[in-house]
Amino acid sequence: MRLDVYLPVIRRDKPGVPPTPRSLPIRIAKRLLPAPFFSDWETKRRGLARRWLRKLGPSWLAAPIRRGVQTLSMAIFLVLFFWVCWPYDARPARIWHGWTPVEIDGQTGHALIASDQPLGPPLEVGQVVVVVDDGGTADGSSDVSGSITNAPNINDANTDAANGSDAPANLLGRFRIESLTADSASLVPIASLDESAREKLVLSVGPWSLHERPPGQWPGHYAENLAAKERIAAETFLAIDPLVSLSTAIASRSWVWSLVSATIILVVCLLIPRGFCGYLCPLGTTIDLFDWAIGRRVTRFRVGDDGWWVHIKYYLLLTILIAAALGVLISGIFAAIPVITRGLLFTIAPLQNGVANGWHQVPALHIGHALSLALFAAVLGLGFLKPRFWCKYVCPSGAVFSLGNLFRFSERKVESSCIHCNKCVEICPFDAIKADFTTRVTDCTLCQSCAGVCPTHAIKFVGRFEDERLKPFGDPPTGETPLGRRGFIAASVGTLGGTAAGVTIAAATKAWGANLDDPKSHRPVRPPGSVPEDSFLQLCIRCGECFKACPSDVLQPLGFAQGLEGLWTPHVVADWAGCASSCNACGQVCPTGAIRPLPLEEKRVARMGLAVIDPTTCLPLAGREACQLCVDECVSAGYFAIDFTRVGTELDPDGNPIEGTGMNAPVVNADACVGCGLCQTRCYGVNVKAKGLLDRSAIVIGAGEGKEDRLSSGSYQALRQHEQESKRPKGESNKADYLPGFLKP
Repeated sequence: MRLDVYLPVIRRDKPGVPPTPRSLPIRIAKRLLPAPFFSDWETKRRGLARRWLRKLGPSWLAAPIRRGVQTLSMAIFLVLFFWVCWPYDARPARIWHGWTPVEIDGQTGHALIASDQPLGPPLEVGQVVVVVDDGGTADGSSDVSGSITNAPNINDANTDAANGSDAPANLLGRFRIESLTADSASLVPIASLDESAREKLVLSVGPWSLHERPPGQWPGHYAENLAAKERIAAETFLAIDPLVSLSTAIASRSWVWSLVSATIILVVCLLIPRGFCGYLCPLGTTIDLFDWAIGRRVTRFRVGDDGWWVHIKYYLLLTILIAAALGVLISGIFAAIPVITRGLLFTIAPLQNGVANGWHQVPALHIGHALSLALFAAVLGLGFLKPRFWCKYVCPSGAVFSLGNLFRFSERKVESSCIHCNKCVEICPFDAIKADFTTRVTDCTLCQSCAGVCPTHAIKFVGRFEDERLKPFGDPPTGETPLGRRGFIAASVGTLGGTAAGVTIAAATKAWGANLDDPKSHRPVRPPGSVPEDSFLQLCIRCGECFKACPSDVLQPLGFAQGLEGLWTPHVVADWAGCASSCNACGQVCPTGAIRPLPLEEKRVARMGLAVIDPTTCLPLAGREACQLCVDECVSAGYFAIDFTRVGTELDPDGNPIEGTGMNAPVVNADACVGCGLCQTRCYGVNVKAKGLLDRSAIVIGAGEGKEDRLSSGSYQALRQHEQESKRPKGESNKADYLPGFLKP
């Protein structure tokens, strides 16, 4: 078994010596690429490929496939983080108003329509639209286009609307745009129309409006946008970091779905030992870029190859697992992928948001952000001590793979033709080569850079137990010995220190933690679909993926409101924005199940909090002035969870209300409220920020006992139905009562 994927140094083959075998990738490339790309081994003349790779650097020339895979992996990670998780290219369903029917074929349903108004959003030939007769109401507007309450869920409007079902009377059906000009369009029905549908179409005089989706259907553009872009799951890299899933499963005492992905990558790494670190890890690539751009220019802080720090990653891994066993999850602070996702979230993502949406859309930083930024800077700054210092000596995710190397199937080996030139030691990015040029097997990532610079082709990557033509160990002497007294003492001290650190961190976190037993402790509003708070704190890896995918930064990282235990966990900041009803992204990108991946139908009825009105500050309840901002926002969102009550009405001597006195004031219907926070956002934005009438929002979303649903499994729709049935007199039944307004028939 050979796993050679490096580019060997050009060397003339000696007479009587078998020629150097070409690796499979090179043989494939020779079949696909022109001859000038390849070097002439007889004259030692470099080909185009080698000349280009030399300009990129020695590691590119030595192991171009590894560098190419590493670059591709980094590119995929950035696409997933900055594009797939970018919610701001989602848009609501579009509507084109002002179309007039010009000619209608009563047999086929083909229609020619015209408009003397600008088209607005672009239409496209082949696009499918739902046609509505806006002339069906007295005011000339559709009675369904703006309604959510009574709209059916229309999947085939030609069948449900045009063929005499109970769909709105002015819905004409679904059509495909056959041709299009600046002021006209030709429409063809998607399905054949029956007689009543054709008659309805012919008798319509317009004006018509064209809808991208059935009018009145509940919006789902954020969810659909994420699903359309997610060719690869946005949380893929988090899912294959084994420390993330392993520590989360231990801390929560539960199965975590990403354990499957982590197991797969560990199995792959049996063939390519620690290949995740050498080929896939985006944090390692980022550290490489930092070392190349900055770290290599500052050498005054360099440390040697041997010191107390060389085994930090194992003791840090022990600390993390001990803390997890005690129910405290700290792996998100140190695991490779959470470090890079959170680092980019607090450095590059605000720049992306500010440039694209305006700097007023970037939330303010707090001490939690500063702490995370300092940690990320420290990870990169370790490169001043030694290139890739974090990856070599500190990374606990790397330690998991290093332990996995003990079960490897393949290995780097050195043949007796080695001339002790030291080039392999100089280029090795993981300090995996001993002084006798053999391999530290727990550190080797099979990156193969060493083989690409070996002038005698003495390095090969073969099966673990192959021992043909190998150089002897200890030539030259390494000074390394099996674990002796000093090594045993050092390992014991490190193990005891790691264990003590894990216990201490767990105890300190619990002491200055969420304190869930105290009913007066802070209860943040969590994302919809969050599991119960105790499990949530043990499952949330603090990776920041949900923040990136959340529209308008509704979800923001918690500071120290719950002590160390809640640091960097997501919570709803309703003063900033409300939870979009068309979005379920946070659960879809969560790698551990702390936020369940709910379909929109479930998410829309999942209560994450309850709106509470302060009667002393609410403008109409306090008798100051009329205001219905929260009611309008709730109705617009389709929840209909805030009603009106009349307050301040004056009575005449006979006890009758005096006309013109009193005001309508809001009252929250707790059974319909899901705690989306849109009402609070509106009140804060207008009455606090814009008008300065209040110091804080008069309606606030709260969480805690009786105000939220936190299910580890099961259906929120079934929960709502059960609640309604338990309140209904025995014998009565209406399955729709538990639904919010937009889903009721």
